[in-house]
Amino acid sequence: MNIKSIMTTVTFSILLGISPISAAKTQQNENKMEKLTLTQEWDKTFPKSDKVDHSKVTFVNRYGITLAADMYKPKGATGKLPAIAVCGPFGAVKEQCAGLYAQTMAERGFLTIAFDPSFTGESGGTPRYMTSPDINTEDFSAAVDFLVTNPDVDAEKVGIIGICGWGGLAVNAAASDPRIKATLASTMYDMSRVNANGYFDADDSAEARNALRERLAAQRTEDYRNGTPKLGGGVPDILPADAPKFMRDYHDYYKTPRGYHPRSLNSNGGLNATSPIPWINFPLMSRAGEIENAVMILHGEKAHSFYFGSDTYKKLSVTPGKENNKLFMVIPGASHTDLYDRIDTIPFNEIEQFFAEYLK
Repeated sequence: MNIKSIMTTVTFSILLGISPISAAKTQQNENKMEKLTLTQEWDKTFPKSDKVDHSKVTFVNRYGITLAADMYKPKGATGKLPAIAVCGPFGAVKEQCAGLYAQTMAERGFLTIAFDPSFTGESGGTPRYMTSPDINTEDFSAAVDFLVTNPDVDAEKVGIIGICGWGGLAVNAAASDPRIKATLASTMYDMSRVNANGYFDADDSAEARNALRERLAAQRTEDYRNGTPKLGGGVPDILPADAPKFMRDYHDYYKTPRGYHPRSLNSNGGLNATSPIPWINFPLMSRAGEIENAVMILHGEKAHSFYFGSDTYKKLSVTPGKENNKLFMVIPGASHTDLYDRIDTIPFNEIEQFFAEYLK
């Protein structure tokens, strides 16, 4: 090999981030995990089912953060099962809505996991209570990594469920990870849109966004000076008299025995105050139209968040040969939080039918 060929090889390797010396060596992913302390007693906001087996599991994402999850498996099930990973709402933990969805779907024949996202709940990652559109999307794919390599799972039959803000993240994950064969976005938020534009797009202007950026920049300076990030505050303990209905609905869930959990950010101090920074410029739904696999968007007719689901559905494209695999289901009279835990409102029969169809 002449010197020109050698230099070309070295330059190409550097551009790819590969050492010419070690490129030929076998690379091993050791999946080193943080040591997590997991609660063993049942501490969910919903009763334990006698139809499923429950266990705690952990797995690591592509950024080296160890995630904690509750696994639910149909009692007595044998053979390889279709599987579903569940997360959400945004600022919640797996002991709340995600666990309820996961346990219910396990009762219906699926192996499921409900996981805490990075920096949250029993999962690892520092600083705590941080969010990231990239890392949180990766959390879903890391859950898929865990499921497709699980000996009890059929690797070709894996889906995901995202609730509230994690509904938008589920759509984003489906756009980037074709191993996800079916996606349910329940009572979804587009976190990029709400952070950039405010509720109902009321602050959709460069002037409003720049004012927000100024406040967030000042806060991160203060956080660095103090050596610790400030929390943004969860759902208030006492609502003002003029609080909108959706805030009263959040309070009724997160601040009462119905949904309160000591590890839930929404129930307590909230997310890091600078959490909106990356979402403002992140085009979360930019590739939604390229999803070829099945997507179901589920929303309550009376939900304040309805426009997120409706507009996202419009972005989904018909896939040739799969003309009916994009669905939008509206629940008459239901609010945003009704789809968190109202068993008589969440259409689990239709959800089961959707996953049975597209994970077959």
